[in-house]
Amino acid sequence: MKFDDEPAPGQPLPILPGHSSPGRLERVLRAGSFAVTTELAPPDSADPDEVYARARVFDGYADAINATDGSGANCHMSSVAVCALLTRIGYAPVMQISCRDKNRIAIQGDILGGAAMGVCNMLCLTGDGVQAGDHPQAKPVFDLDCVSLLTIARTLRDESHFQSGRKITSPPHVFLGAAENPSALPHDWRARRLAKKVAAGAQFIQTQYCYDLSLLRSFMRHVEDLGLVGKVFILAGVGPLRSAKTADWMRRNVPGMHVPDALIDRLAGAKDPAREGRDICIEQIQAIREISGISGVHVMAYRQEETVAEIIERSGVLAGRVPWYPQRDQDPPGSHPPGAA
Repeated sequence: MKFDDEPAPGQPLPILPGHSSPGRLERVLRAGSFAVTTELAPPDSADPDEVYARARVFDGYADAINATDGSGANCHMSSVAVCALLTRIGYAPVMQISCRDKNRIAIQGDILGGAAMGVCNMLCLTGDGVQAGDHPQAKPVFDLDCVSLLTIARTLRDESHFQSGRKITSPPHVFLGAAENPSALPHDWRARRLAKKVAAGAQFIQTQYCYDLSLLRSFMRHVEDLGLVGKVFILAGVGPLRSAKTADWMRRNVPGMHVPDALIDRLAGAKDPAREGRDICIEQIQAIREISGISGVHVMAYRQEETVAEIIERSGVLAGRVPWYPQRDQDPPGSHPPGAA
């Protein structure tokens, strides 16, 4: 399904009233459609074809693709590089920016650079500690945190100057996001932390995995009580679980992760646990679709990216809408202008 005023593929999208970016994700959300985003794990490689191959499995099923930035404090191809490659052929990437590895000078440069290459969506993250990853001897930076990064990014965009006060000639037209975890303790504090991010400039939120929908519903009630519904687009994090063993490992080893016993028991009793995990994910997406204040889902299928198409197709949440995807047969790499992403 196309929006009535959407131009042909390859043509720039207009910046409409109330929009801060020309990007497709913002347009889908502001049009009231239920959005679907997902994550691309950057390769341990310098080969661009590996990036394109990883993105291709999402064609027609995702409105935007996150390029993770050293997720888990592990080293991979950089988020800004992955986004540069994806925008060449018209994908709508979400550039993740972690405060762990760079100071405010480098981060502000990346925001301008990403926007110059056509990146319209940026997700601001504090980042995992280096002790969690494959380079524990690395020196962490953490010059900023998520809230201060959002403030700086909004200043670049809305006031056209660096944090130092020095003017920039052309601001980045970007849609700013942040992460939140409705399942982490203390539960009552999560919505208040979200409010701080919204005040700092977050326009969309992608949550961590929400396997306990009762916690998500409680979180959304707190969000509504704080008057945040309508002020920020919230995409709930979901993902398929491979097995009961995987689910149990995640809840014991991933900070803030909560997987209910009932889900683990269901996986343990299944003849095909991987398929049961996909069925659970589909059921949860359908249930999330009915929660007031939720604008979409963020599907995280680490090392199961090929399952995303099936999950979204069977969930029915696109309701016949086909997210745009590159016209590779007609348009060579580099032919799409920045506004098309």
